[in-house]
Amino acid sequence: MRNKYFGTDGIRGTVNQGNITGEKFFKFGLASGTYFKNQKKTKQVAIIAKDTRLSGYTLEPALVSGLVSGGMHVFTLGPLPTNGLAMLTKSMRANMGIMITASHNPYYDNGLKLFGPDGMKLSDKIEKKIEKLIDTKNTKQLTEPKRLGRVKRLEDGNEKYIKILKNNFPKNFNLKGLNIVLDCANGAGYKAAPKLLKELGAKVFVMGAKPNGLNINHMCGSTFPSKIQTAVRRFKAHVGISFDGDADRIIMCDEKGKIIDGDQIIAMLASRWKLKKILRGGVIGTLMSNYGLEKYLNNKKIKFIRSKVGDRYVKEKMKKLNFNLGGEQSGHIILGKFATTGDGLLVALEVLFSLRKKRKASEILNVFKPLPQNLLNVKVKDKEIINTKKCKSFIKKAKILMGGKGRILVRKSGTEPKIRIMAESHDKALNLKCISLIKKAIT
Repeated sequence: MRNKYFGTDGIRGTVNQGNITGEKFFKFGLASGTYFKNQKKTKQVAIIAKDTRLSGYTLEPALVSGLVSGGMHVFTLGPLPTNGLAMLTKSMRANMGIMITASHNPYYDNGLKLFGPDGMKLSDKIEKKIEKLIDTKNTKQLTEPKRLGRVKRLEDGNEKYIKILKNNFPKNFNLKGLNIVLDCANGAGYKAAPKLLKELGAKVFVMGAKPNGLNINHMCGSTFPSKIQTAVRRFKAHVGISFDGDADRIIMCDEKGKIIDGDQIIAMLASRWKLKKILRGGVIGTLMSNYGLEKYLNNKKIKFIRSKVGDRYVKEKMKKLNFNLGGEQSGHIILGKFATTGDGLLVALEVLFSLRKKRKASEILNVFKPLPQNLLNVKVKDKEIINTKKCKSFIKKAKILMGGKGRILVRKSGTEPKIRIMAESHDKALNLKCISLIKKAIT
């Protein structure tokens, strides 16, 4: 049974519609606060961070109101990358952390991601328990007046996060001599990312660091990588780095302007970590991971296992199998040695650690030859169309057309009202033909 409120990555939707209203965020705060308050009897603390969406100014107060009404004390951090929130939830020993964000979605969407005291995203089981509390009569969770929570703003969240990141590397680590193009997507990483890279000595050409509440992810960031391609060539930079709205994923480009996706970054890190003997277990990818990555890792005698799409599922499988590296083609990469969730800035530092020895990005980041993979996102009114007889029939026809020469994956987006159709084989024309066939059953 699917969740009522939570998708593959928290709760998400269009602002002032459905679940993304002040009224609902009050209930989310009250319910999640009630659940985590019951797990830990010491001082009740929640910390909240957000990206730069205008709607954050309406949703955050509602969320805070719900939390304090249930007796939870709240620290608000302002704009901060998602993994910064996860790291601080753990280091501050809070009961829970909440990130107000819609990640790579446009400004008119928003949502939230919840983290437990261990800095981990919640399991389906816990989400279901919170959903049950959301639908329970509010008066059962409201605390008595003298036990209301208090609220305090912390202004040094980004500094604390930067300090944690730096502590993962040798004290003499620096980026002097490196020219870096950085696109912050006008999102949550616009403060921390430029500050950290500059402190480490890099020359940074910054873009997407002037948020106005409406320009997050707009023709910038990891969903618009052509921007760093152009800038890298223009400034003759060594590498380009692009984040999404909450900076939990990364797309890069080399000094020639070639885009480097998550699969290539994972391949490079896995090979390097194995050589340094810090790779534990192997690598967790997803159903979307390119077959070229799987083949490359198998040739390197590195175990590769696929999970469901979503960095939460990647992390769950990493934890279950005791692996310390995993991620998605989209750039959600989890460095289990350092973090509990995807972190674009942390991954960037790990890659730059290799580049600092005057090596070229094109030499270390184009690790394997990817199999042609085509993806089409089809906007739909009802994602359940994927389960109709017509759609299933057309998917079957497409698989017959593929003739066992590749893969076809059709799935519901967990974050947007879209059906995602992927075809992968050695024949790009065949991929497009299969996608076109399936699209007919959806549109």
